[in-house]
Amino acid sequence: MEVLVDIASWALLVSGGTFCIIGGLGLLRLPDVYARMHAAGITDTLGAGLMLGGLMLQGGLSLVSVKLVLILVFLLFTSPASTYALANAAYRRGVAPLLGGGTSENKDDAP
Repeated sequence: MEVLVDIASWALLVSGGTFCIIGGLGLLRLPDVYARMHAAGITDTLGAGLMLGGLMLQGGLSLVSVKLVLILVFLLFTSPASTYALANAAYRRGVAPLLGGGTSENKDDAP
């Protein structure tokens, strides 16, 4: 039984690390600030969540797992909220999203 828990936890840890690496590549390769924030927000939340899940399986039923659950709940609330706030601030500042044709156009004249 312990071997199955180890396999599951390592699978979660490796997949979480893979998602974090993909998010890092998205930060480097995507064209504009909005696409980069999307890549960072999604893969950061998913990658860290999977890693925390793998650590919870490694920790077993203990105080460590309770702390990891609290970190996961905090992460699930703060990461999407901070990504939204950053995108909203960029839009209000006048950073135009890159549209499908490769042109940058801001339809709203926000200050």
